Amino acid sequence: MIPTVTRNLLTDNPALYEARFPDPDHAAGRFVDDIARTLLSDDRSRLSVLDLGCGTGRDLGFLAGQGYRCHGLDMSEQMVRYAAAEHAPVTASVDDLRDFDLQKSFDVITCLDSSLLYCHTDTELASALGCARNHLRSDGLLIAEMRNGAFFLGNTELLDVPTLTSFDWEGRVWSAETTLWIDHASQLLRRRRAWTLPDSSEPLVQTSAWRLLFPLELAGHLERAGFSVWAMFDTPGPRTDPGWIPVSNLEGLRDSPLSGDRLHVVARAV
Repeated sequence: MIPTVTRNLLTDNPALYEARFPDPDHAAGRFVDDIARTLLSDDRSRLSVLDLGCGTGRDLGFLAGQGYRCHGLDMSEQMVRYAAAEHAPVTASVDDLRDFDLQKSFDVITCLDSSLLYCHTDTELASALGCARNHLRSDGLLIAEMRNGAFFLGNTELLDVPTLTSFDWEGRVWSAETTLWIDHASQLLRRRRAWTLPDSSEPLVQTSAWRLLFPLELAGHLERAGFSVWAMFDTPGPRTDPGWIPVSNLEGLRDSPLSGDRLHVVARAV
């Protein structure tokens, strides 16, 4: 019997994560930068950023290079060490976005790549958003990006059928078979990923899950946590196709149908 584990090969190996999910154009960093400069200040040196689920720190590294003061938190010790080592002057700490207290406040909090969806229950989500609000200055911004639960209303193109991916890293091929399905009772999108490792004959099977949130549902959670939703939209974004491009009129994004695979949220602390 093939053992199944809940650890994540990619988050345990930051360099491997970078190889699997490259972002050479810094789409996520530019996305945050454009919104922050438009809604807060064009003087980046005046703004501080906290990234919830910072991963390898590359988004903060880009923002720090533009002049922002940046800190990240992540549950993975490997990711935190990598972020601090590779992207100085970024600082990072091992913390859980569902319950943290850094004893400081920020102008911008980011939560990208579906990190918020690791809050599987309403209690966890309320705690995470409450912590975020407590760490934002009045009128500060929460900028989030995640899978859109509404996309799966009648849309099954990503579900139940295994997909195969492979990539090269350090001269070796890494392959994985990934299957997604919906756990309706728990309102979760579940994933089974079977890795074929270069130096092993046995597959490594890992599982994970994300909360499926609908736009109206998320707006209610944000308002109860002390936020005012400034905009929700599905495109453009750092993980959409086509990707993020500077938008001259950000308010025009509010007309989005919110039916795409990705959901982007900009909310102000009130």
